Amino acid sequence: MADRFFRRAGSCEIVKKLAAKAVFERGLIDEGDRILIAVSGGKDSTTLAWVLSELRPILKKNYELAALHISSDFCSCCKKSALSKNLAGWDIPFTDLFVPVMGRLGEGRKMNCYWCSTQRRTELLTYAVKNGFNKIALGHHLDDIIETFFMNMTAKGELSAMPVILAYRKYPVSLIRPLFYIEEKQIVSAADELGFSRSACTCPWGVNSMRRDMREKINAFTGASPAVKRRILRSLSDGPRDLLEEP
Repeated sequence: MADRFFRRAGSCEIVKKLAAKAVFERGLIDEGDRILIAVSGGKDSTTLAWVLSELRPILKKNYELAALHISSDFCSCCKKSALSKNLAGWDIPFTDLFVPVMGRLGEGRKMNCYWCSTQRRTELLTYAVKNGFNKIALGHHLDDIIETFFMNMTAKGELSAMPVILAYRKYPVSLIRPLFYIEEKQIVSAADELGFSRSACTCPWGVNSMRRDMREKINAFTGASPAVKRRILRSLSDGPRDLLEEP
């Protein structure tokens, strides 16, 4: 039945079905949640915003959505007018917050993805707490989670992955990743169907990143097989410790 659905359904319907599966199985959204969506302007977070809006009648829960975009002093590729127009059409309020990511670098320090991610995550948490949001939704997908697992294993010697839900101990906020069942290529297809793929931005610092290298290696040894990738994802939660839950 499921295989027949995926063969016949359009990309948007597949994304909705897989996101709903993730939310129901992991209990990612509760009645009365105030969810802040971190939107970069890229295909992943924009698709996340769309699908969370679309899931409202399916989940039959009252929850509030808002989106936060963090502008920086090194990347101006995001077409914010197109992003804000899309979000308005999905009834999602939009805020743009400027953060001088490079300006905060100490003397002699070089820009890197980890530094940028840390600055953005701090600002997201601060904004969420200040404005009464109890959850932050991130657009990481199945490929991101698998890549992170292998990067942590090979670079840090750690068996750890991105948790699907993470409750902070120091803040009254949880992180959720509703796209964790969805492959990147499925998001690309959905973005094409929805018509916003051409307005999505790409960070110039990520072109030659460690993540891109790991992605190529994973595709090589899995043969880019969706079935193999999903078995890897399943193995992360079927072992002695659920690596997709908070540590």
